[in-house]
Amino acid sequence: MKKHIYIVFLSLALAACSNTKKWNTTADQVNADKPKYSAYQERLVNHRDSMSAVFYSGSNGVLPKEAISPVGKLNYFNIDKAFRVPAVFQKIENGKEFEMKTSTDRLPLYRVYGVLKFELEDKNLELNLYQNVEQPDYLFCPFKDKTNGSMSYGAGRYLDFSLEDMSNPVLDFNYAYNPYCAYNHLYSCPIPPVENHLDVSIPAGEKKWH
Repeated sequence: MKKHIYIVFLSLALAACSNTKKWNTTADQVNADKPKYSAYQERLVNHRDSMSAVFYSGSNGVLPKEAISPVGKLNYFNIDKAFRVPAVFQKIENGKEFEMKTSTDRLPLYRVYGVLKFELEDKNLELNLYQNVEQPDYLFCPFKDKTNGSMSYGAGRYLDFSLEDMSNPVLDFNYAYNPYCAYNHLYSCPIPPVENHLDVSIPAGEKKWH
């Protein structure tokens, strides 16, 4: 009788083990473990992952060698669409050329190209756009805000635009990034002019590296 019970038990155990479906991880289960992203969030996450890979692989040569890591990640605020705001662009004809101050003695030549006017935290704000005399297809927007020094890099952060962006301008601070000086003091980085100092906190985009 005991032998018969053992054989029955063994048969049930073998049948259970042969049912491999319960051990397989389905695509639905894998996807269930992933955060649910909108298309906008997915683009930002991919962009941030790409930037982390570029820095921490050492391919752009910015990070000190001791900081290179296959698992390193840049620091970012949570994605917040409230900091993606429409703007009104006002071009400045014949904007004056000037030498923009940097973290070193270098003084690159820029001209004031125009102004982006927008609303944030119930305040009417504006940021100047600058055109590098040597790179006229590229518009540069260095800025400071009230997060500098505490949550974000103390000297300010940057946004980039193309000329084509001005047909329907949007200020997306989720893409705000640090100058190279935030990682390596050997670099020379433009300092945001005083007219681009915002009297609001913008907890969006890149945080302090350390």
